[in-house]
Amino acid sequence: MDNQTYDKMRKKASPHSPVAKDCLWAFFVGGAICCLGEGLNTLYRTLGFAIADAGTLTSATLVALSGIFTSLGWYQKLAAKAGAGTLVPITGFANAVVSPAIEFRSEGLVTGVGAKMFVIAGPVIVYGMLASVGWGILYHFLQPLIGG
Repeated sequence: MDNQTYDKMRKKASPHSPVAKDCLWAFFVGGAICCLGEGLNTLYRTLGFAIADAGTLTSATLVALSGIFTSLGWYQKLAAKAGAGTLVPITGFANAVVSPAIEFRSEGLVTGVGAKMFVIAGPVIVYGMLASVGWGILYHFLQPLIGG
């Protein structure tokens, strides 16, 4: 089979993706998650929590909701429709931790849940930490030059 024949078969078998529609869904769902976060933050501040505490409670609430929705299978259904809109950092990260834990729970708490929980999120943590250390070192040496 030559490249042209294969390309024709691939185009015929691949479903067409409505890019504009997918982008709008991602934008609005991601925005709705962010609005929920802002609403929670405002609620916690209205209840008398300090700004830092309200932010912490907002993050914890979003992580808990994401974990619960992932456990119930709702997050995956939303992600199937909204795509990248559900990857808003904190909820997407919580989903990435909970999903493998649920998938491998039949293998036990240690070898299943504990070992597989960070399969997806682990590299994010590792490379995020490495990037922050690298930027911190760079900032330390550039700080005298930029007057910071």
